[in-house]
Amino acid sequence: MTQEELFKILVSHCKEYGFIFPSSEIYDGLGAVYDYGQLGSELKSNIKRYWWEAMTRLHENIVGIDSAIFMHPKIWEASGHVGAFNDPLIDNKDSKKRYRADVLIEDYIGKLEEKIEKDVEKGKKKFGEAFDEVQFKATNPNVLRNQKKIDEVKKRMVDALNANDLAELRQIIVDCEIACPISVMRSLHVSSSSV
Repeated sequence: MTQEELFKILVSHCKEYGFIFPSSEIYDGLGAVYDYGQLGSELKSNIKRYWWEAMTRLHENIVGIDSAIFMHPKIWEASGHVGAFNDPLIDNKDSKKRYRADVLIEDYIGKLEEKIEKDVEKGKKKFGEAFDEVQFKATNPNVLRNQKKIDEVKKRMVDALNANDLAELRQIIVDCEIACPISVMRSLHVSSSSV
């Protein structure tokens, strides 16, 4: 299951059970804008409270402040949000969709990990109680092959992201034959976009 499919299922579930509602829905709504529903408001409040306590009350040397979003531009520069904060984006010229290159690669890695888990499940069924998962993962040729791919792709991706090497990110996508989740065409173009 791709990240986009999982996200659609999650949004559908959240709408059905009152976590979120499309914003301004009675007036045709706004695309990709949601209001918190009765359960969503509670969940957000609980997460915020938990985060606050974990960050401030559990540490003697940390205190909390509530600062403004509008700050002097030098603060945004110092935090790295201006010069170095960008996402490597990839465009599919056929479907006109834009994706984060690292997310596409992570989805590919996730599929390889799913293959490993399927092989492990087959091994459990085949060997029953005598099954040793650690030994199976260390000796099964399919698992070893997929784990080697995962390790190689992860290393290439981390190196490319650290070097801001967009051409290498594109090459990873080409080498792994990662297709656009929407379109079967593979004409992808990598660019960088500041957030």
